[in-house]
Amino acid sequence: MAGLKSAARHGLLALSIAALAACGGSRAGGDGDRPPVEDFTAEQIYKRGEYELENSRDPENAVYFFSEIERLYPYSEWSKRALIMQAYSYHRDRQYEEARAAAQRFIDTYPGDEDEAYASYLLALGYYDQIDEVGRDQGLTFQALQALRDVIEGYPDTEYARSAILKFDLAFDHLAGKEMEIGRYYLKRGNYAASINRFRVVVEDYQTTSHTPEALMRLVEAYLALGLTDEAQTAGAILGHNFQSSPFYQDAFAQLRGRNLTATPEGDSWLTAVYRQVVRGQWL
Repeated sequence: MAGLKSAARHGLLALSIAALAACGGSRAGGDGDRPPVEDFTAEQIYKRGEYELENSRDPENAVYFFSEIERLYPYSEWSKRALIMQAYSYHRDRQYEEARAAAQRFIDTYPGDEDEAYASYLLALGYYDQIDEVGRDQGLTFQALQALRDVIEGYPDTEYARSAILKFDLAFDHLAGKEMEIGRYYLKRGNYAASINRFRVVVEDYQTTSHTPEALMRLVEAYLALGLTDEAQTAGAILGHNFQSSPFYQDAFAQLRGRNLTATPEGDSWLTAVYRQVVRGQWL
């Protein structure tokens, strides 16, 4: 008997979804083409939202149904599930600001929920996936790093933390890339002091990124142009110790050899301090 009731219930649900789909049509004419949902249960509307997310080319169709559950059945279990799906649907539609707002609303409304980690991850993705090319303003990159750090520290044992760590490293590398772009710009125009400042930031603050070998080579180039041979040799020494197989080391070595210099630490500069710390492990 229970099996018959269950089958009948699922049959009615399928018919309801079919009815919603039949009257839903296309959004070509705008919101007026969307079906009224007041006569349907929260579960039926939720299933239609899932259907739209899977089958429609426009994720905003799914947003409509998930948001209607919030309106018609506030603070219900279906409303909670719909809110997290609303955030995901917005993100799929590249409406990142709306996706972050929905994810934050979930975190604020349902603190401690089992989906809180996912909501926090969606919030971080809303910044991360909006990071533009290296040449653009990096404000979103800083926000992405902070949001990703929140996921890593707040939910360390989840799959979202593991994914956030990878994205954090990529965003961090992105910031270093911005410094390199500006440094190369100054170097090309002969503004050596300004270029050195940018490359120094990479070496001191972003030394774990992929840009460090080039930054050290550019420092060799800039310091040689200024006639500061001690600093140039020390930058070459750090490069040779940590990245000897890099083509940037070969370039730096050729530049030093062309001036009858060697890649050895000389003098007492900020690079000498880096050499002591990174190469010799002397932190004092």
